[in-house]
Amino acid sequence: MAKEIYLASKPRYEILDGLRGMAALLVIIFHLLETYSRGPAYQIINHGYLAVDFFFVLSGFVIGYAYDDRWDRMSLTGFFKRRLVRLHPMVMAGTITGACLFFFSACNVWPAITETPLWNFLLCTVLGLLMIPCWPGIDIRGWNETNPLNGPNWSLTYEYIGNILYALIFRKLPIAILALLCVCSAVLTLNLTLGWNLFGIFDGEPQYNVIGGWSLEGSQIFIGFTRLLYPFLCGLLISRILSSRMTADNPSGSPFRLRGGFWWASVILVTVFALPCIGGKQGIADGIYQAVSILIIFPVIVLIGAGSRTTDSRSTKVCKFLGEISYPLYITHFPFVCMQVAWVNNNPDAPLWMHIAVSAGVVTVAVALAYAWLRLYDEPVRKWLTDRWLKHKK
Repeated sequence: MAKEIYLASKPRYEILDGLRGMAALLVIIFHLLETYSRGPAYQIINHGYLAVDFFFVLSGFVIGYAYDDRWDRMSLTGFFKRRLVRLHPMVMAGTITGACLFFFSACNVWPAITETPLWNFLLCTVLGLLMIPCWPGIDIRGWNETNPLNGPNWSLTYEYIGNILYALIFRKLPIAILALLCVCSAVLTLNLTLGWNLFGIFDGEPQYNVIGGWSLEGSQIFIGFTRLLYPFLCGLLISRILSSRMTADNPSGSPFRLRGGFWWASVILVTVFALPCIGGKQGIADGIYQAVSILIIFPVIVLIGAGSRTTDSRSTKVCKFLGEISYPLYITHFPFVCMQVAWVNNNPDAPLWMHIAVSAGVVTVAVALAYAWLRLYDEPVRKWLTDRWLKHKK
């Protein structure tokens, strides 16, 4: 007889899903407003780039929750297959979207676009589809991105690395060692945000922020790993600790159980992202703020989301919708933002209402396309791959 040995997905944390979608929406708004910014210190939704660090905390928590207790029934190969099925279809969708819309973003901001040779464009497309980072020598946009067709793919590269490190190393470590690694990786975060430059990697003035990680250059790779390690390890540590504290009275194990937890956590998240640059410039004051956000506030938000539950149908539906579109939205929105940048650059005299209409249109199209990718492509493809690749018969 056929025997099903596929491990079904565990119940989801609805509030954490909703918070992931909320962060993805804020990322779009951050990128759109970035077009009009005079620089990082003047950016509206000033700290929107911290969404990446928040995503890594969520990722570490969810990976620990979903897989820590399954290694007696799951091989390394099975784990990697499951993660590829979950992540890679939308990685390909983001690259395809970026390739289709790439030349619509040609403007003075990216003059290299119109000079792109066919072989270079095709090479970057293939590398993007395979999740192989592009090196600076083949850049076709001008920012030395690991995926010049779809910028946010750089964070998925580090997500893949985090998954590999978890499967090979982190899952085997006891809580005490994980806590020690968290402390060590927190030093790396402080090294960036407080401008210590302990390893002499950065030349010139300290940057006092965590911005970066999207290029295969020495300092950028260092930033990328710094942004991955503490958040991911902290999320994994939270998952381990909560699982050890679960009781009948507190089934989540979290010390934070708030009524309306999703809304409270959303307010905190929006506030963290939206606050202006502390001190009016990128300096030690703003660096301290970013360090507190990454090291303390984001883990607390995850604890709130893990410990609280939706208490009405409206918040449940909101969380479900935001959770469903969060990943497709994050991984496919950037090509539309690049088109908005080009439109603004090519139409400097356009009235305010047109700028508002274009930005609102980008958000609407990006959300609609994300939902379409989800329903028409991601879910059917993942089901097909699951049935043929993960479910076996004996």
